[in-house]
Amino acid sequence: MLQADNRLLTIENLRVDYNGAIIALTRVDLDVRPGEIVALLGANGAGKTTVLRAVSHLLQAVRGQARADVINFDGTDILTHSPGDLVRRGLVPVLEGRRVFGALTVEENLICGAIGAGKSRASTARGLERAYGYFPKLAERRRSPAGLASGGEQQMLAIGRALMAEPRLLTLDEPSMGLAPLLVQDIFRTLKRLNQEEGLAILVAEQNSAVALAYAHRAVVLENGMSAHEEDAATLRSRGGMKDFYLGRATRAA
Repeated sequence: MLQADNRLLTIENLRVDYNGAIIALTRVDLDVRPGEIVALLGANGAGKTTVLRAVSHLLQAVRGQARADVINFDGTDILTHSPGDLVRRGLVPVLEGRRVFGALTVEENLICGAIGAGKSRASTARGLERAYGYFPKLAERRRSPAGLASGGEQQMLAIGRALMAEPRLLTLDEPSMGLAPLLVQDIFRTLKRLNQEEGLAILVAEQNSAVALAYAHRAVVLENGMSAHEEDAATLRSRGGMKDFYLGRATRAA
């Protein structure tokens, strides 16, 4: 059940530039409550990846600089913590492009997720059981090099590795990219299970608005580096609002 009285993630007036010159975001406002799936939508180049980089404090790696009136995870200022510290606090990213360690086995990749979060051996063992429970294909390939896995299996592995850190908020950047429609549905169904069975909060950036809106509770639409619209996902899906936004015909909410 969603908890409406508190916010796990709060962002107010987020601005981002790259190299001190290229303006990527001019004003982004969003929040995620415990037990909620929020879809971050927008056309290619709207700023979705930049928002997720800011949320995980990863912008410095690509010469980006974030400023915000508020950018808090569970009441603490994100910009005062390292990316590793945020992971240990429960804010765990799944980056675009999967980024598995190809020379390591599937299981070794999963264990890396636990090591990075400072988990004990007992917690790591529980995490492996949990990851294999949600992604049985990973159990079948556990001793195989991750670099030989299919694109879908690598996406499952990237999510499973993030689960090893025992996240409270999982952020995902374009998890459907390059995958067949049936695989995309399988992955989003698993994310929905994690949300329903464990109460895991999820912020997912997606260009595939149809699949994201089918599984999210709420959606925030980005347009030219700004929050352009926010609405209940089912309502937005039913009235075809995303098509209007992409074609420039939508009226912004008051």
